[in-house]
Amino acid sequence: MTMVSNMDKDEYYRDILEGLSVYFASPFIGDILNTLSEFDAPDLGAALNKNQITAKKWLAEQLHAVVGGDLGIVYVMGGWHGVLGAILLHDNRLNIEAVVSIDKDPRCRPIAESLNRTHVENDRFRTITADISTLSYEELFGRQPPNHPPDVLINTSCEHIRDFTQWYERIPAQTLQVLQSNNYYACEEHINCVSDLESFRRQAPMHKVLFDGSLRLKKYTRFMLIGHH
Repeated sequence: MTMVSNMDKDEYYRDILEGLSVYFASPFIGDILNTLSEFDAPDLGAALNKNQITAKKWLAEQLHAVVGGDLGIVYVMGGWHGVLGAILLHDNRLNIEAVVSIDKDPRCRPIAESLNRTHVENDRFRTITADISTLSYEELFGRQPPNHPPDVLINTSCEHIRDFTQWYERIPAQTLQVLQSNNYYACEEHINCVSDLESFRRQAPMHKVLFDGSLRLKKYTRFMLIGHH
């Protein structure tokens, strides 16, 4: 068995990803490969790890099951490196006009646009650098394309929001929401974890719940709600 030297590792893994891209005919894998080659971002590995991808795939599946394929304009709050946007846009079951990914860290923007290069080129993926805790929706919808409220608003990182109630109450009325949180208290950045699904429902009191569920992952459980204010 031939051992791979440290000098050859980058080329070794690149060749694997290129092979997978050909086999699965997936431009997403090609975008991942190019992003990993271009950016030195250690947390990109965390954004693409098994737990993250499993939870986002679960979201796409349940959203399709509950709502159907036509999603219109989708806003992803706290979009990080744009992985969820890519998963949704590469899902052939979903008809999405555009995904707008919002994150307060300006370092995320070029990485997210690279990871979604396939859809940036046809204007179906856009990024905004803003703090969702203080974001003015009225200003956002008036000045930024697509210039109107989202058809779907997604936040998969509710555990990161300190003043969650204040953030939640500012969501435009009647907006379809997809929210995720978890009980992973061991992470110091998780300042708003919930212990179980019922606690999450109390924290985000939706007028009409279309789906609620739990997904057991390694080290923690992820909770999800889909519904309207």
